[in-house]
Amino acid sequence: MSLHNLIRTIRRHLREDIRTALAKDPAATSALSVALLYPGLHAVWGYRIAHALWERGHTFAARALSQCIRLLTGVEIHPAADIGRRLFIDHGAAVVVGETAEIGDDVLLYHGVTLGGDSMRREKRHPTLADGATVGANATLIGDITVGESATVGAGSVVVEDVAPGQTVAGSPAEPVDGTGSERVDGPA
Repeated sequence: MSLHNLIRTIRRHLREDIRTALAKDPAATSALSVALLYPGLHAVWGYRIAHALWERGHTFAARALSQCIRLLTGVEIHPAADIGRRLFIDHGAAVVVGETAEIGDDVLLYHGVTLGGDSMRREKRHPTLADGATVGANATLIGDITVGESATVGAGSVVVEDVAPGQTVAGSPAEPVDGTGSERVDGPA
């Protein structure tokens, strides 16, 4: 890719991320305030640079940058994680995304979310979030599990099993709920 094309691509992604924040956060008042004042957005941008370093074999530099980003934003994203487009981290504080985590496009994470591992072995040990997933504040997702497309994890939930596409889960341990907040016993109607 030529330098000119690279710059155009970066600009397009930056604008896309700002538009996403404006769309997903009713408190966002302008593109300028989002670009300058949103630590979740800064963490994602920093991750993208660290990930590019990681992919090119500069693992120490990538980890060093990710730790600086963590210090500045309160968000820790391992540079080896695989993150799609338009990730929005609302509020940002205390979010942790582990090394083998995979996050699809258009995912929304609130503050305090942990995508943690459940193994000390070098294997896939962190969650996968499919496109359009939403994870509420202070939710903890552990292990090689999948949160399906457009699924929702409620605030404060602990998730250790897969979540079906479109499903909402809540609680500790997380269980499926219907629109009224009660348990869904036999699946969707």
